[in-house]
Amino acid sequence: MSASLCQIPVAILAGGLATRLRPITEKIPKSLVPVAGRPILAHQLEMLHAQGIRYAVLCIGFLGEMIQREFGSEAYGIKLEYSFDGEKLLGTGGAIKRALPKLGEEFFILYGDSYLPIPYAPVAEFFQRSGKLGLMTVYHNQGKYDTSNVVFRDGEIVVYDKKARLPEMHHIDYGLSLFRSSVFAAYAADQVFDLAEVMGKLVRDKQLAGYEVPERFYEMGSPAGLAELEALLAKKP
Repeated sequence: MSASLCQIPVAILAGGLATRLRPITEKIPKSLVPVAGRPILAHQLEMLHAQGIRYAVLCIGFLGEMIQREFGSEAYGIKLEYSFDGEKLLGTGGAIKRALPKLGEEFFILYGDSYLPIPYAPVAEFFQRSGKLGLMTVYHNQGKYDTSNVVFRDGEIVVYDKKARLPEMHHIDYGLSLFRSSVFAAYAADQVFDLAEVMGKLVRDKQLAGYEVPERFYEMGSPAGLAELEALLAKKP
């Protein structure tokens, strides 16, 4: 699988305003926030390379030119391309729609503030076997690391909703997903929409595969998350 994993690109959603991390993110984008002495994006790319990924598209917006200047067209053995939101923020779904010409038929999506230390090849294999249009990784969270938002039962995603608080929601969207590009055909080029909307529709259409991962996720979208990730990565050799 590792050979074909090299062929699957990763879209990194790095265009948000990162308001929860202010004042750090008033002058630099979230991807450049230092964690254990290096920008979070450096840690992400290093991990992706170790997983066999060789190509990433950075969906950028606010202060995105700084990321482009810092990382260029290749870093940590990964070829990099950039897709700019433009004048208005397009939302996570709109940013992916805009980046599609650079992404091809199928691709991973990763958030710019997350660090997900799991093997990626089995996720891609599972997705390809499923024959479905999308895949969400889920973690048995029990409300521990953030608000659980998934009902995952018998290997199926039954409900995904970021607003509802159902007692049977024991899982959470882990933050790594896979899609076929055809999923985004229904949306207009400059439409503002969220990835959660896309996933919700796929759940209703029974087209979202669910892959449970055993390891917790890390994110630096908040000061508390940043401190946890700092502690984790500071221990790495």
